[in-house]
Amino acid sequence: MFDTLSDRLNNVFDRLRGRGALGEKDVRDAMREVRIALLEADVALPVARDFIARVTERAIGQEVLKSVTPGQQVIKIVNDELITMLGGEDANAGEASPINLDVRPPAVVMMVGLQGSGKTTSTAKIAKLLKEKQGKKAMMASLDVNRPAAQEQLAVLGEQAGVATLPIVPGQQPVDIAKRALESAKLQNVDVLLLDTAGRLHVDEALMAEMKAVASVSTPAEVLLVVDALTGQDAVNVAQSFTDEVPLTGVVLTRMDGDARGGAALSMRAVTGKPIKFAGTGEKLDAIERFHPSRVADRILGMGDVVSLVEKAAESIKAEEAEELANRMMKGKFDLNDLRKQLQQMQNMGGLGMLAGMMPGMKKAKAAMANADMDDKVLVHMDAIIGSMTAKERANPALLNAKRKKRVAAGSGTSVQEVNKILKMHQEMGRAMKQIRKMGGLKGLAAMFGGGGIGGGSPSGAPGLPGGGMPGLPGGQLPPEMQDFLKKK
Repeated sequence: MFDTLSDRLNNVFDRLRGRGALGEKDVRDAMREVRIALLEADVALPVARDFIARVTERAIGQEVLKSVTPGQQVIKIVNDELITMLGGEDANAGEASPINLDVRPPAVVMMVGLQGSGKTTSTAKIAKLLKEKQGKKAMMASLDVNRPAAQEQLAVLGEQAGVATLPIVPGQQPVDIAKRALESAKLQNVDVLLLDTAGRLHVDEALMAEMKAVASVSTPAEVLLVVDALTGQDAVNVAQSFTDEVPLTGVVLTRMDGDARGGAALSMRAVTGKPIKFAGTGEKLDAIERFHPSRVADRILGMGDVVSLVEKAAESIKAEEAEELANRMMKGKFDLNDLRKQLQQMQNMGGLGMLAGMMPGMKKAKAAMANADMDDKVLVHMDAIIGSMTAKERANPALLNAKRKKRVAAGSGTSVQEVNKILKMHQEMGRAMKQIRKMGGLKGLAAMFGGGGIGGGSPSGAPGLPGGGMPGLPGGQLPPEMQDFLKKK
């Protein structure tokens, strides 16, 4: 989402880094380019002006102009101000804003927004997240009696998420549905009740009156505005309209995985005065994450987001399987079944593009992948090649002679050359594991860098193999053969 803005800012900062000293004119020229980049990213004009004014004031101070590394100092100031823009002025501005559930149960979360913003899906996503991550008993109720099948849609999503939904009573109006939902939640000892309110194609008096009536009978602990990040500057206008009428407590940005220019996310906090609490990152019900201003700022400035990457790894990689795989590797028993598990872990963590985008210093690698027309289908192709082998061949790759390779290539819809690349990749990874074993295993390698053993972090901080490193080779590097495989056929 922030790729264009990130590229523009990094071009500016690359020039600053190359300067041994910075004068006031250098800083002002750089800030002029930053302002243009923000406006092109659809950031609201008043927000962009305030941001540039704060950064310039600090950047032309003594801490920068007399610094040994002035370019780095300017980047740090921009990073600090980005966090302030995204998260506010308080001490915890860089952290995710918690959802307020510290009230007498059931805590009511009221979802508001325009039609088509992703309100119903976001309701189900948040309910699933609260259930799985915080152990809360949740219930959902649809108050949308205008859009055809809206209530049925929430019921289907509730079934998929494993969250209870209020039974549908045809003809009942929103305020009455809210009252019934509240009574039902109390009887069932529900912790959190999520109300999916109706939307409109545009803000009107009838919509606002309905929102106020529902809020008066349900007394929500949270009123979350759902806005579509793809609508750009218009999302900010919608947020302003709701802020004037409804007591919002937070914002949910949907389609953060899209190709929007990012202006909505950067402007939302300043316009509404309310924190962005969640960000939708895909269509699946688990594709939602808490919004961390500091992590988003790091991504924008090309610093990666190792913390989120580690969290994703912890969710997708089972500790028992990771330790078993580590033990097998150390004993020299790394076969194609193990390689297949590594490839599947990469897919579960979001694929090559997501991994590259969240690792520090991998911005250019991600761009190279895009220019070479590489995508996550290559992981599927690699998995298909290994899947076309017999159980004996996967356990003992040495069995794969020319005839067997032709059969595997035909079965996976690939070529013998690609099968050979997979086998060579496996051999290289096996050799790497033997080298690590000679150095005392993962614990010995980690000790060299002052880190932990199994389950610890690598120097890069990236997850994957137990002990750190992206799936492939220690230190976060992909094997050369995998890089070759990823090249466009």
